[in-house]
Amino acid sequence: MSYAKVLCVGLVGVTGHVVEVEADLSAGLPAVVLSGLPDTALSEARDRVRAAIVNSGQSWPNRRITVNLLPATLPKFGSAFDLAIAAALLGSAGELPLAPLEQVVILGELGLDGTVRPIRGVLPMVAAAARAGITRVVVPLHNAREAAVVPGVRVRAVDTLHRLVAFVREGGRLLDAPPQDPPAETEGPDLADVAGQGLGRRALEVAAAGAHHVALLGPPGAGKTMLAERLPSILPELDDEVSLEVTALHSVAGALPPGGRLLRRPPFQAPHHSATVASLVGGGSGLARPGAVSLAHRGVLFLDEAPEFSVRALEGLRQPLENGRVLLTRTQGATEYPAQLQLVLAANPCPCAKPAGDTYCECSPLARRRYLGRLSGPLLDRIDVQVTLTPLRAAELMAAGAPAEPSAVVAARVAAARATAAARWAARGWQVNALVPGPELRRPPWQLRAADTRALRGRLDSGALSARGFDRILRMAWTIADLDGRDRPDGSDVDEAVQLRTGQS
Repeated sequence: MSYAKVLCVGLVGVTGHVVEVEADLSAGLPAVVLSGLPDTALSEARDRVRAAIVNSGQSWPNRRITVNLLPATLPKFGSAFDLAIAAALLGSAGELPLAPLEQVVILGELGLDGTVRPIRGVLPMVAAAARAGITRVVVPLHNAREAAVVPGVRVRAVDTLHRLVAFVREGGRLLDAPPQDPPAETEGPDLADVAGQGLGRRALEVAAAGAHHVALLGPPGAGKTMLAERLPSILPELDDEVSLEVTALHSVAGALPPGGRLLRRPPFQAPHHSATVASLVGGGSGLARPGAVSLAHRGVLFLDEAPEFSVRALEGLRQPLENGRVLLTRTQGATEYPAQLQLVLAANPCPCAKPAGDTYCECSPLARRRYLGRLSGPLLDRIDVQVTLTPLRAAELMAAGAPAEPSAVVAARVAAARATAAARWAARGWQVNALVPGPELRRPPWQLRAADTRALRGRLDSGALSARGFDRILRMAWTIADLDGRDRPDGSDVDEAVQLRTGQS
């Protein structure tokens, strides 16, 4: 037999495609030709596979070898094809009867000694195989737990090429996926730790209930970072579908924690202010990798000291905030990553950032304007909740009365509000108020009474508010009504939304 074929999966972004790995032996000078749009890492597979086959005690066919990856028009990236190429080569040489590997996806990178090494992106690869109707996969041992979270797929693992050969040729045993680790009982930051700041706590609760973006302004020590870090603690856990999507993104980025479990808590990303555009929105040579905005998908992206970030990095957030997706185009193709997140910005009022606020500020009015001016109008216009926190007083910090509400209590109200919103918009496919298009809220049956929006319309007519800001205030008003248990927003809800947006009542 001079031809053989096995199955693998290639990734373009987080989208997997089943790939047929063909191998053909023909007369001619010994050589290996690899076709099917491979990248550099995949083109080097010929040397890795040759050394792995020889060092596993198998014979290397000294003939002209052609390896083709179908579909040939789909770009192929990475080293996940190594194990499949080795199996196809041995099958085409007649060394390996491939019947046991029919309709089996094979994934893994080979070391020169024949060991099978872990790879990135196993979870979306196995999910793609399942969507294609393939129910059996072979993966590296270190990726087996991750692969096993995909329902309906039988996962077997290998640690060496020799083990795979022994299984196919002699009926040897493949390894089972190790059992999942029990969920770790970790206690994260709790809202009960935040002293005072009633406005900040209310802003955070409204933001969590409606998935609104937040900007927290104020002097150092006012509690901006503490509030931001506690936002994930009041967000609902991710359901199965969303959890699989989020975990797949972290798998592609190589950022999955050990244990092989689905990520159930909303992710929290807090990049340093020196972060580049590529690290924030995604990038890199060849096929772009996901950035912090995609790793924060369905969770929180926190930019502390936001004016210290580069202007290009901050402006790069505008499209993801509007569309919930990032489209990255590079020489080797375009990649789209989801980026439906909650952005939290924290900023001091000026560069000197005196803890006492304006009283002892050493900055000139021009320096203050330039500092906060790094947060452009178009970016801030996309931030629903914009509140200014005041310095804590001693009475608030040293209060010995009842402790502040813990995250669990606030999370229960947030979950109830989200359930109300999801039921209201279920027919339209929206889950939270922040995703509802503005025109929908300005038309019956959701249009509010003229008396309740008179002051809001006045702000729009005077130019104090943009059309985008008008719609975002309407969304927040619906969220506030959901939190307070009302069927529709009234004038007080609109007024509170205006205050959370503009700082003015």
